[in-house]
Amino acid sequence: MRKQSESSAPGARAAKSERRTVRARPIDLSEIPEASSEQLRAMRRVGRPTLGEGSRHLIAIRLDPEVLVRFRKEAKRRNVGYQTLINRVLAEYVGKDVA
Repeated sequence: MRKQSESSAPGARAAKSERRTVRARPIDLSEIPEASSEQLRAMRRVGRPTLGEGSRHLIAIRLDPEVLVRFRKEAKRRNVGYQTLINRVLAEYVGKDVA
């Protein structure tokens, strides 16, 4: 198979779409102040929740937009994640003990 030259139309498009990386300079972290105890307490862990007795299953579920809006508002009012709130409501509905 013959290699296309860069002067061909597909070759030109491919050349334009290549990402150009710029060598990043090291970030100077010396001017960033230490976090206070209060700031550290207010921080939330990002990422996958810690595993308790058993791991949770990742699923996809379709909800009506208004249902999702109401869950998010209620979750914000209770200061919890909306997925956590949905899990609690479902667990309560099926009669499982909710932590």
